[in-house]
Amino acid sequence: MKNKEVHNWQYETAFERFQIIAKLVDPELDEAKKISLRKKISDENDVSVKTLHRWEEAYFKSGFEGLKPAPRSDYQTKKLPKNYPELVEAAIQLRREVNERSVDQIIYILEAEGKAPPGVLKRSTLQRYLFEAGMGEQHLRMYKQDQNRNAARRFCKPHRNMLVQADIKYGTGVLVTADGKKVTAYLSTLLDDHSRFPLWSEWYEEQTEYCVEDVFHKAILRCGKFDKSYCDNGSQYISHQLKMSCAMLGIKISHAPVRSGKSKGKVEKFHQVVDSFIREVKLKNVMDIGELNRWWRIFLEEYYEKKPHEGIAEYYKSKGIKVPEDGISPEQEWNRDSRPLVFLDTKVVAEAFMHHEYRNVDKGGLISFKGNKYEVGSHLIAQKVMIAFDPFEPKTITVYPKDGKPFTASPVSIGEYCKKSIPVPAAVAETPATSRFLDVLEKKHEESQERLADAISYGSYRKEKNK
Repeated sequence: MKNKEVHNWQYETAFERFQIIAKLVDPELDEAKKISLRKKISDENDVSVKTLHRWEEAYFKSGFEGLKPAPRSDYQTKKLPKNYPELVEAAIQLRREVNERSVDQIIYILEAEGKAPPGVLKRSTLQRYLFEAGMGEQHLRMYKQDQNRNAARRFCKPHRNMLVQADIKYGTGVLVTADGKKVTAYLSTLLDDHSRFPLWSEWYEEQTEYCVEDVFHKAILRCGKFDKSYCDNGSQYISHQLKMSCAMLGIKISHAPVRSGKSKGKVEKFHQVVDSFIREVKLKNVMDIGELNRWWRIFLEEYYEKKPHEGIAEYYKSKGIKVPEDGISPEQEWNRDSRPLVFLDTKVVAEAFMHHEYRNVDKGGLISFKGNKYEVGSHLIAQKVMIAFDPFEPKTITVYPKDGKPFTASPVSIGEYCKKSIPVPAAVAETPATSRFLDVLEKKHEESQERLADAISYGSYRKEKNK
């Protein structure tokens, strides 16, 4: 079994620590509840209360970076016994027999059985190997979380960005190919639980974890950091990369119980609105994902976000608060909320959503990535380096040498073959039809933009005049 590089191990350890203290760093939690919760977490994770205190203080002081362990100078030179892989397999078997066995208990059993000499197995090292094998404490608790089955009842967070609901909607037949064939596109959305305002919502040609990460990335840049995300157990939402990215930004991710659609009622209700858009946009015979997203932005900004929402009115009525006769729209509820938005530095957000992989440097000082060659320097020949890249912009990558500062690398040569796109006539039906509903929204959208431009221009004129 290969040792993982120090840099990556530090991220993994910080991620595991954040998962343990995630509930303790909740700003809504008072100190009295923290004391009892800290004791419970200590017992469940075989971590002392003093250690939990230290992790909390490190997180509040330095964020995700504060949870990283200090690099060990003897990491590369430390020798493990030759039979260490067999000891790890034995430890995995012990963890499988009883999931609740702590690492200390596993070491005690292996030493008592004579399989490992006393002092050879170190807790931190064995814990890391169990985590890599998918047998870490966090893995085993993933589907055993103590979920309150009654939580599916109607509820609403009191402020924006406290909780967002995430989901993917299939848009069957919303795109038309050159030969008239209708294909499926996928809508990835982050919806604010309180205001029902979409932080970001975008159509993609494929249903991958990359499109989910992209929506999280854009939502945070547009609407600020949110406290918690609630999503289903689809592969896109349980990916290690998404969890790591959110952990680095201090965002918690929780998952709905399996086959429990009611628990994501708000985003499911939002998808009913999406269905009405799909019916309209099919009349447009859209052939490009960019054009589909253009119509979708118009639909959201001129219709959904400005339309009074029954769920918002129902929430206030249940609290005995009078609601205006014309109702409250998601846009109004989002903008009038008293909770301030917390915007993060764009570089910090970009770094959090970077993907990391390892590459071997060949004898020419080059590495291969996505079919291209990148020059990293002759001084790194025969070494393994870590690279960071944006999956939507993979042409430029950042290289992290084991000993040295990170630097940016670009392809040695671009040999892509480009050709002019030939315009293809739109699909023609026997009786051509178009969505007059979307046409009206487009006209209103253009008028809204003109009014906004006039307001900005007038404001500038007033400033100049008052000088």
